[in-house]
Amino acid sequence: MVKKSVRKKPRLNTQYSDMEALLKHVEDKAENYNESKDVVSISDKQSEAQKMFNAGQSKRIWQELYKVIDSSDVLVQVLDIRDPMGTRSKRIESELKTRERRHKHMVLVLNKCDLVPTWVTARWVKVLSKEFPTIAFHASITNPFGKGALLSLLKQFATLHKDKKQISVGFVGYPNVGKSSVINTLRKKKVCPAAPIPGETKVWRYITLFKRVYLIDCPGVVYPNDDSEADTVLKGVVRIENLEDPLMYITDLLGRVKKEYVVNMYGIQNWKNAKDFIKKYARKAGKLMKGGEPDYHITSRMVLTDWQRGRLPYFECPPFDNTREEYEKHKRAKKSDVKVEQMFNKIAVKAKFSQEDTIAPKGMEIDAKSDDENSENSENEDLDDEDLDGEQ
Repeated sequence: MVKKSVRKKPRLNTQYSDMEALLKHVEDKAENYNESKDVVSISDKQSEAQKMFNAGQSKRIWQELYKVIDSSDVLVQVLDIRDPMGTRSKRIESELKTRERRHKHMVLVLNKCDLVPTWVTARWVKVLSKEFPTIAFHASITNPFGKGALLSLLKQFATLHKDKKQISVGFVGYPNVGKSSVINTLRKKKVCPAAPIPGETKVWRYITLFKRVYLIDCPGVVYPNDDSEADTVLKGVVRIENLEDPLMYITDLLGRVKKEYVVNMYGIQNWKNAKDFIKKYARKAGKLMKGGEPDYHITSRMVLTDWQRGRLPYFECPPFDNTREEYEKHKRAKKSDVKVEQMFNKIAVKAKFSQEDTIAPKGMEIDAKSDDENSENSENEDLDDEDLDGEQ
């Protein structure tokens, strides 16, 4: 027979001879409570939230960035093609105009071109090519786009720097734009840690591409600007699981995505506001708490994750200005020594857009000259075994 355990009477401190003395001590502590001396105060919570929204702006990250800039002969700025201007850094571009760094080259890579209509890709490439060589890119080890064009471009830079034994190519940009994925695509295997979340790359790393070309992967850097918290979240800078109240960002998300795409994705026809939308989606997805109450927190995180991973069709419309002044300015601009040609019609767009968004507006049609044989060959270009010289 098992002997039953007996709960022991708790031993009170010697100064609390009875329960009345203990209660009196608790009441005194409550009256004399000083919030400023509390370990976890409201200000501490606010500072933690501020720290989260300042991700990618720490002194250590900026030191890593300047190491990459100083070590690179060519800087590849990777942009999210859904919002190229929002993920672009004018600060880095101005750094390259200084006397000490004027000899360095800048290339723009518009990644994730499979998430926007083809005419949007073609127009953004045309607009940004007036400033720097620009390449549309889809990072994928098995089915990439733009890989041959980027390899060809890097070989041209290596030819321009014949006086050097090797050149270094640094990849910079916002968190979660796909810098590491672009490098993995070029090497056709996973040589850098990559994930669909911001902050996966912690330190810079060297990777061998050719015998004379080395790649440098840089942690994502958030450049100082006037972005709101909602802009920061929707740019993919903050990890969704760290958000204390993800529901407050759903309003901005629904304002950016067309209603028909939201209906197609979640099957909800109408909603009054963001809270009502999350309530209906929570019931449909079965995300309920005790008593049948919808779980707003989990459901909001699910919607934000869909946005961050490109499951909700969205893009910023490229500018269109065909004035005579723009043409003359472009004609007078200094031409680059390197050339890039691509076949935009070969992009396999995964996002499902409506016919209205798929058809290019008048004047933004894809140029026919991009369908020549040279661009077709460049897209199929691959690494040769003799080009590689082991990894570092």
